[in-house]
Order: sequence, then C-alpha cells, then structure tokens
Amino acid sequence: MLLNLAATLLAGAAAGLLLARLRVPGGFMIGSLFGSAAFNIVFQCAWVPMQFSALVQIVSGAFIGCSMERSDLVRLPHILKPALIMLSALLVLMTGCGFLIHSVSSLDLVTSLMIVVPGGISDTPIVAADMGADGPKVALLQMVRQILGLAVLPNVIHFCSKHFGTSDEPRNAANTAERVNTQKASASGLMMTLLIAGEAGLTGRMLGVPAGTFVFALLASLAFKLGTDRAYLPRSLKKAAQILSGCCLGSTVTMAGVLSLADLILPVFIIVTAYTLNVFITGRIISRFCGFTRSEGMLITTPAGASDMALIAADIGIVNTDVVILQVVRALTVMAVFPQVVALILLAV
Repeated sequence: MLLNLAATLLAGAAAGLLLARLRVPGGFMIGSLFGSAAFNIVFQCAWVPMQFSALVQIVSGAFIGCSMERSDLVRLPHILKPALIMLSALLVLMTGCGFLIHSVSSLDLVTSLMIVVPGGISDTPIVAADMGADGPKVALLQMVRQILGLAVLPNVIHFCSKHFGTSDEPRNAANTAERVNTQKASASGLMMTLLIAGEAGLTGRMLGVPAGTFVFALLASLAFKLGTDRAYLPRSLKKAAQILSGCCLGSTVTMAGVLSLADLILPVFIIVTAYTLNVFITGRIISRFCGFTRSEGMLITTPAGASDMALIAADIGIVNTDVVILQVVRALTVMAVFPQVVALILLAV
C-alpha cells in the first residue's frame, strides 16, 4: 500500500508541476487530479488514505482564514451593502443552477449544487467529496469557472470599459489605500496556525457538521490571524495541499467515470451562461446602488480568487482596494456558509 501511495503521489505531483509550469489555472490541483487518475486507470492501483482528505481541508481552511487582514476590518462597514448583494446573488445562482443541472443531467443533487459553489478550485472539490458529491466532476467544473473568472470575464470587462464607456466615475470616493499584509514568516507562527486549525478542524469533523473540518479550520485560523497577527502559512504548503487534494480525488477515478464526462457538456454551458449574466446584472446593481464604477461592480462579481483579483484589477486599471476585500469576503463566506446551505437543501428534499 505504501508503494501504491508513493506512486500515486509521484504521478500526481509530476502532472501538477507540469500544468503549473504551463500556467493553467489551478494547475497544481487539476494536474495532480489528471496524473493520479491516469495512473489509476492504467494500473488500477492508485491509493490515498481517507485521512489525507482531512489534512487537505485543514490546510485549505487555514489559508483562507489567514487571507483576511486587520486593515480589511476598517472597510467592512463600507462594503456591507455590496457584499450582501453579491452573496445573495451567488446564493440564488447556486441554488437555481444546481437544481437546473440536476434536472437536465444525470448528476445527483449534491454534485449539481457543489459544482456551482463559487469557492476555491482546490477547496471546493475536496469539501464536496467529503459531503458525498462526485469530487472529480466538481473539480473539472470548478476549473471551468476558474478559467472563466481569470481568463475570459476580466477581458470582457476591459473591452466593455474601453469601447462602451463602463468606466464612469463612482458616486463615492474609491478606496485606493493598499491592503496591509501582516503575514510574517515565522516557524512558531506556522506551528501555532497548523495546531489551532488542526484541532478546530478535527473538532468540526467529530461534531459531524457539514464540511466541518474545513469550516472550523477556517474560522479558527481567521480568529487567530485577526487576534494576534501571528498566523502564517507558506505558499509552498498550499501548493502541496493542492497536489494532495488532486491525488485524493484522482485516485477514485475509473474508466467508467471518464466515459461519463460527456454528461458535463450541458452543465458547463449552464455554469458559463449563469456566471456571465451574473457579472453583468449583479455588477450593474452594485454599480448603481453602492458607489462603484460599472467596471468595478462587474469585477466584484467575477468568480476568481482574491489574490488573483488583485493582479487582474491592476492589469485593467482598477485600483479600488474594496474590490479585492470583497473577493476575500466572498471566499470566506462562500466556503463557510454555502456547504451548510447545500446540506440544508439536501435535508429538505
């Protein structure tokens, strides 16, 4: 079994590093999924212990928890309205599209809902699998959303801003102050962060809370970060967790699962259409009622990562820090709350 584990991790890591080198969005996680899946299909001996899933969720939750800065708290009262509009729209989108995908495809309800959750590409699939969804299919559809958010929609926003005058001045003064990154490399901070997130994550798992491992690790690390500013996790650990997450999912892929991927064509169309419409409609609402430019409103609703959004915003000439903070709020809230909503829906039906 140890040889199977080593071979699975090696196949996943090699493919993950290759896709990351090619700058594929979510390359570490998606590459390791493909690599370990290919290994399992060919040799039928891929194996990753179930306990590794809990480890991935703890590390992923801790990273998201550490993404909030104390300087962000000052802006929270000012971004409450756009945050509520954005999150409400995403909740409606997840619920509506989830039921639609379930009704027009062979995907079960939990998988249909989780593929529309606008969370992290490496976090959502492993949480979804823990809740009983088809993790590999969730990962592939999350990759589609990530590519849409990183490569397509920002260019559409920039095109609209340049050719259709969507870069009008905001009604309120934009927040152009830089976010203060307080994360400092520290061995003691790393150990404390992992210890706190690990204990909280295992507690959530024992309590049987839906996605409890991930959610409790997220909330504990968030409290530790905001309370002490000592929380620290190196990016290399995040990359390792992404590779491990992909291997956990890829080791469950079979040839029958690959042949069933044709069922994802219609869900892909639904997801791309829904998120694109959401950017234009919800972005326009935020622009009109919350004092952002149209471009800023559209970028706020773009389903990409918070760290990626900081770079994207600068590339297309947007310097409003609130756009980035709102993306952080989305990541925190979506991954802490939306899985609980999915669990309630499953209980209700």
